[in-house]
Amino acid sequence: MNLESRLPHGIALPPGRMITSDEGDGDVQPLWLSEAPAAIELWPRLRAEHATSGLWPLLLDALDRHDADFRPWGCGELWPERMSSPADHNPDTLFARWWQDYTATDDDQLTADERLAVTAPFGQTWPGPAPTPAPSTDPDEIAEQYAGAFLTQNPHARLGLVAASRGADALATVGWMGPANYDNDTATFAAVVRDWEDRFGARVVGIGFSTLHLSVAAPPARIEDALAVAAEHFAFCPDNIWQGTHADLASYAEDLMGLNCWEFWWD
Repeated sequence: MNLESRLPHGIALPPGRMITSDEGDGDVQPLWLSEAPAAIELWPRLRAEHATSGLWPLLLDALDRHDADFRPWGCGELWPERMSSPADHNPDTLFARWWQDYTATDDDQLTADERLAVTAPFGQTWPGPAPTPAPSTDPDEIAEQYAGAFLTQNPHARLGLVAASRGADALATVGWMGPANYDNDTATFAAVVRDWEDRFGARVVGIGFSTLHLSVAAPPARIEDALAVAAEHFAFCPDNIWQGTHADLASYAEDLMGLNCWEFWWD
């Protein structure tokens, strides 16, 4: 069953179209995209229908909101054919490999001491996964609230629908290449998001050209736990630290405590 045949009939969708990926013979259409900005009430309704439709709703932002192509979504800058399956990757293995790569000292951007100061109190050895907190809030309720906040901040975001069993898998299924400067197989990042869905009640709500926006139902409540989560974030998206507003993991971790949304940006 193709994606278009799954479009829900009980919900009035805005005008939209199927998007064909850049690769292949023009027969792969991984995304339905609305032609206009998403209505704030549609995301939670479509999310509630996911179990029936098999379509995961996404709030999609573009590289340039004034560009008629609405890159990467409107012009099909998507490569689902290149992606492996998220199930093929172990999050702990990925974290350890990425951590080792990003704490290395063989570049001219930072000295060895400066680089280790960024990831203190952890060294170059991966510290292991963060503790899994006890669930306290309904993940779907938090996701609905965050979707409303996301659209308030990004009123030009459009609605996308992807045939995926869960939000994490939608990242690879749609062929998004946002973190391509680090790994052009988005399934590796989807594997980590799957893990966060299970451990922290995360939900994929929005995606930009190179940004990812997750709601989080069970954020860390203690600073020691937040530091461990910050280490996972650094391994997943080092630009959050290297090119963000935080000088190191410790200051980044302080902002993670009790935060119900995690946002990532890859240069």
